[in-house]
Amino acid sequence: MAEQQKRYYAHSPVNGYAEPVIEHLNHTAFLAEKNADFAPFEGRLAGMFHDLAKYGDLFDQRLLGKASKIDHWSLGSWVLLQHYKEMGLAAALAVQGHHIGLQCARETESLNPTTLISNHPLNLRLSENDPKVLEERFLADGGSFPTVPTGTESRFIKGAKANHHIAAMLDVRMLFSALVDADFIATEAHFGRLEDGAYSFRKSGRPLDPERAIGQVEAFLKNNIRQNSKADPVVCKMREDLQQACISAAQKPQGIYTLTAPTGSGKTIAMLLFALHHALKNNMRRIILVLPFLSLIEQTAQIYRDIFGEAGDWPFVLEDHSMTDPEEDPEDPNNMNRLLAENWDAPIIVTTSVRLCESLFANRPSACRKLHNITRSVVLFDEVQTLPAQLAIPTLAAFSHLKEAYNCSIVLSTATQPAFSSLNQSVRKYAPGGWDAQEIVPPELGLFGRVKRVSTVWPEKLQTTSLEDLAEQILVRPQILTILNLKRHSRQLFEIIKSMNGDQGLFHISTDMCPAHRTDVLKEIKNQLKEGTGTICRVVSTQCVEAGVDLDFPVVFRSWGPLEALAQAAGRCNRDGRLSEGLFKVFLPPISEEQYPGLDYKTAASEVKKLFLENGDALDLQDPQIFQRYYREYYSLAELAKEKDELFAFFKTYDFVEVAERYRLIKNDTINVLVPYGERIEQYHELRKQALQQGFSRNWLRKARPLSISLYKGALKKGIGDWLEPVKHRDSETGWYIYLNEKHYCPKLGLIEPEVQDFLLV
Repeated sequence: MAEQQKRYYAHSPVNGYAEPVIEHLNHTAFLAEKNADFAPFEGRLAGMFHDLAKYGDLFDQRLLGKASKIDHWSLGSWVLLQHYKEMGLAAALAVQGHHIGLQCARETESLNPTTLISNHPLNLRLSENDPKVLEERFLADGGSFPTVPTGTESRFIKGAKANHHIAAMLDVRMLFSALVDADFIATEAHFGRLEDGAYSFRKSGRPLDPERAIGQVEAFLKNNIRQNSKADPVVCKMREDLQQACISAAQKPQGIYTLTAPTGSGKTIAMLLFALHHALKNNMRRIILVLPFLSLIEQTAQIYRDIFGEAGDWPFVLEDHSMTDPEEDPEDPNNMNRLLAENWDAPIIVTTSVRLCESLFANRPSACRKLHNITRSVVLFDEVQTLPAQLAIPTLAAFSHLKEAYNCSIVLSTATQPAFSSLNQSVRKYAPGGWDAQEIVPPELGLFGRVKRVSTVWPEKLQTTSLEDLAEQILVRPQILTILNLKRHSRQLFEIIKSMNGDQGLFHISTDMCPAHRTDVLKEIKNQLKEGTGTICRVVSTQCVEAGVDLDFPVVFRSWGPLEALAQAAGRCNRDGRLSEGLFKVFLPPISEEQYPGLDYKTAASEVKKLFLENGDALDLQDPQIFQRYYREYYSLAELAKEKDELFAFFKTYDFVEVAERYRLIKNDTINVLVPYGERIEQYHELRKQALQQGFSRNWLRKARPLSISLYKGALKKGIGDWLEPVKHRDSETGWYIYLNEKHYCPKLGLIEPEVQDFLLV
């Protein structure tokens, strides 16, 4: 009798109130069921049993500070499996992972109490060895085992039985997200209790209100764009036609769409108009804009803020990426941006492709927490050609399932639309919806043929050009952008031009320079260009300026490369159509050494040579049909290599840990290095001081990113390691280092110490 009367608590007391386990379970179950409106019963199950093992005596001792290293989650998973069998599997995986991350669905036998008692994988003790004891205490406390509603079927089990592996895994992650967010918010409400003991639940983010937002966009176009545009009237008409096409297409049902339009045609605003009208038509609740580069995010988010303004405590437009730093915002003392970014509770989200895509394949609670809020969203993926070919099939499968199962619309936007339709059957193997996209822009608009802003010159008979000859051609033009594939070539060309003519009006851009440095240089370049055509402005760069960077040169030279890279480079030439015709010249550097940064890049460039040999000078970078042919060949090569990829093997075993490790848009064989950029040298010294005194932290990371570059890990094994000071967290490695020699950072070229160059990312 005494056993039944004992109270068990979920958390330590706040304002004199210790929360009983049953209260926390009920709160979490309610929130998880609400979050998981796509699978409400499983959400309720996960919430009700996620902390069942807090009824264990050892957890009770932990709250009193008398015990540590206690596992309070595994037996909740085990109880779910025993009571609900297949119907409880997804919920059990979510419960198992809500502290340690999603594990492998094929290894649930590892949750057996006998196994955990004798050989716990994390060397933890169970809060209670006998799950029956936990059940009895739970029932005595007013808990119950919910009855499965008639006709209820687990999406995960259904997908797994059909071998739709990627879709099935995403179903688990969505449920996991619903639980993790519910648990965080319920726990937050307890620890934020008011003095009278009442829970303090955070308020929800603002609603989208698309009708009002459409009015704001139209006002912005009228007052800020159309009245002040300096673009050629033909270009202005093209942009307006694109906007109208997007508004018309937005009336269609939820689905998968492509937006294929030339560079400089105003896709940023046009996409937004589509999303808002589409959300209004289909009762959608959120817009998620996905961009490949931080520079694009900063640029686009500012445009959105100019349109919608700042929205008080709860923002209308939320940035979520590696460099957002809400802790530094004096207008946000309660870290509202941070709170909202944790679960994407805002009307418009601007994020990176890395953050969104890797979250769709993640296993960590922090990465997955936001996923359930993607439901009923319009997802705009801009510059989609940047998606790595080897990840195209799994990514498209995940997007397809978001549309089929979670009422999302997906829009893939670019001037160089990949031929993803050719991957339909491959995608269908992993997600039942396959890939069947509708183009937003009707062909009769003829956007690509309407304006000929650029004349393209190809190398005659594929002859090569030395860097010295290239420098001479550059120097006869006052304003010119030259893009090379490799950083060492861009440095060499810069030095050759400098030796011939000095560095007045000469600029260099590459990832040898930290983001803050590149931003400063780009501002200076834009100011030079605004001065007029007589102002000297010669830029030597790598491909980091291609996608989305708003530069407009009369002449652009570009080293031979993938077709989409050439087209993007051409988009930096005569962008606004103010000249009768800009000049875009493709050149081939000497072939005595490697010309490309990797095998995929080289393969794509080789496909362009095949197209050139077939078409000659008639090869048109504005022709969508050319791109369809190019991508069909390119992705067929990727398809051949797919089955050899370990990633696909781990989909089949539902191994969430291994999938998360292998699905990477950016390779993780690098280290991050804080560099002594001269214009921010005081900030560099302050960050170094903080790293030494306080170690690694989230706030330090965000402040450090604008002053960082990436090096291959091999640098640590060479003499460069003498210049690198590790940034540690509790004596463990973080992957971050501080570069110590200020003399090695050049105000024009970035990090140039000779021994470093072999390890800088190309």
